[in-house]
Amino acid sequence: MARFELKLPKMGESVAEATITNWLKQVGDKIEMDEAVLEIATDKVDSEVPSEVSGILIEQLFGKDDLVQVGQTIAIIETEEGSSFLVDKVTEETVVPTEVVFVEKTIEAAKEAVATPADYTTSDKFFSPLVKNIAKEENVSIAELESINGSGKDGRVTKEDILAYVVGRTNKVEAPKVEVKVEVVAPVVQVAAKVQEPVVLKAAPVSVNGGDEIIEMDRMRKLISGYMVASVQTSAHVQSFIEVDVTNIVKWREKVKTAFEKREGEKLTFTPIMMEAVAKALKDFPGMNISVDGDYIIKKKNINLGMAAALPNGNLIVPVIKNADQLNLVGMAKAVNDLGNRAKTGKLKPDDTQGGTYTVTNVGTFGSVFGTPIINQPQVGILALGAIRKVPAVIETPEGDFIGIRQKMFLSHSYDHRVVDGALGGSFVKRVAEYLEAFDIDRDF
Repeated sequence: MARFELKLPKMGESVAEATITNWLKQVGDKIEMDEAVLEIATDKVDSEVPSEVSGILIEQLFGKDDLVQVGQTIAIIETEEGSSFLVDKVTEETVVPTEVVFVEKTIEAAKEAVATPADYTTSDKFFSPLVKNIAKEENVSIAELESINGSGKDGRVTKEDILAYVVGRTNKVEAPKVEVKVEVVAPVVQVAAKVQEPVVLKAAPVSVNGGDEIIEMDRMRKLISGYMVASVQTSAHVQSFIEVDVTNIVKWREKVKTAFEKREGEKLTFTPIMMEAVAKALKDFPGMNISVDGDYIIKKKNINLGMAAALPNGNLIVPVIKNADQLNLVGMAKAVNDLGNRAKTGKLKPDDTQGGTYTVTNVGTFGSVFGTPIINQPQVGILALGAIRKVPAVIETPEGDFIGIRQKMFLSHSYDHRVVDGALGGSFVKRVAEYLEAFDIDRDF
């Protein structure tokens, strides 16, 4: 018999932790290779953790609702086979106290930090070039830098903050090495705990009578609620609206949708056509493909389009089409269908929702003519696609104007007025409309 450590796998570049929502296997249960052992949730999606070996679950190291870091061991599986992944059983006589293990790991981490120059680009926080230069010169590790409570806007670390930290560290009384290094780690843990604490907002009292039903929000609804409030508090939302004649698109899709599905094995909806136009417009107006970090604007190199999709529980999520501007219509249709189907069946992976630079939501699916969507932070714009309707319209021809029936829709563009003025926000949505109205009805797919 041997023991296998089941660890929380890496789930994406910016995903560092997950919450255990349910144990699918209990202690004593037999597990097959690739069989799901537990369910986890990140701040975006829910997923399962499969076993890499066959065996019997003998220990659960965390309980339901516990927060686990990527790479941490979450369960022990007893298996018949020997493997490089297996660990020997540890007898009670050789068990090392937790405090000793913590100190040893701290010492090793400190040694590595000294031996290897700090790479400040690995941090999710923003640090100005001046702050990073000071940190490099004073041998301030990335962990130390992240632990500093910044006094700048949005908690940003300023020149004064890093200098004060360096002076304070220099003036510390000499102490045994182990103790000093434990002190260095402690602030990081405390900062992480503070970040995780929910923000308590005072709400107006709600009157409840005997006939009312009280239902607690599920985890995803709570997250969405927090994101929406935070976005409105962060960005100065402004909207621009434009009506688009999509008659040629409707006719073209009706003409080719059967052949498209037969050849490509994919249904052809309006969404990929719209996304293609948005990607083109973002190349024309890169000022919309940015994000904001304090007083800095970050221009995004890639065009990664988020698309709002429905989850099995009715909530919405925003999976991302990476490098959307490099896809033709067939590739866009496949990407849209794949993400949409996996969202409906709860099969999205955490990395599927990361890295978006601009978002599109189709409010027309629910019959809405137009809407005023909330920006998906830290992006600066989101486009709502309204329902396509048959309406009477004035048609201009060389022979004169006349009234005809046309297929039209509204585009609603919400943008962050902190960094996007009306000229840019309006010009961008107008360019999307121009691409849609200029759609070639004779094009191939």
